[in-house]
Amino acid sequence: MGIRQAVFGGGCFWCTEAVFQMLKGVTKVEPGYAGGAMKNPSYERVSMGDTGHAEVIRVTYDPAAISYEDLLTVFFGSHDPTTPNRQGNDVGEQYRSVIFYGNDEEKQVAQKVSKEIQESLKDGTRVVTQIMPLDTFYPAEDYHRDYFKKNTSAPYCMLIIEPKVEKVRKRFAELVNPGA
Repeated sequence: MGIRQAVFGGGCFWCTEAVFQMLKGVTKVEPGYAGGAMKNPSYERVSMGDTGHAEVIRVTYDPAAISYEDLLTVFFGSHDPTTPNRQGNDVGEQYRSVIFYGNDEEKQVAQKVSKEIQESLKDGTRVVTQIMPLDTFYPAEDYHRDYFKKNTSAPYCMLIIEPKVEKVRKRFAELVNPGA
């Protein structure tokens, strides 16, 4: 099977990076940008909301230790897939919910899990997560890597990221590395 990669956007990449770094079988998480037409986008340009890119993470994982479907379950469970172009106070298309697939198998699994999430919603909301082929992943600037680990006492980390990390630790305990 070998090592694989998955690319997801679920709001601020500082949050999604922190969540996926905790998971068993995940060997690397890189923040970056995908989904737009601009070549080599910068954080400043993506933040303007006019590049078409989303803030994303590229997850390198061992499918013998964690499945793509499990990654998707954590993805959907760690953000709100029913709000278009927004996660909490982060607003704009760069914060949209999106799954970038690399092959037909990933596309089918993403569609299946998205449909299951939609069918579980009883409040009339709709899953707005985009499922798109991955064209190009652009790594984010170095200062975004390991942001939560390096800035745990920053207000954004304490107020936004830490509660999300704790939620995932509890909700997906069987998928989280002990001590993470």
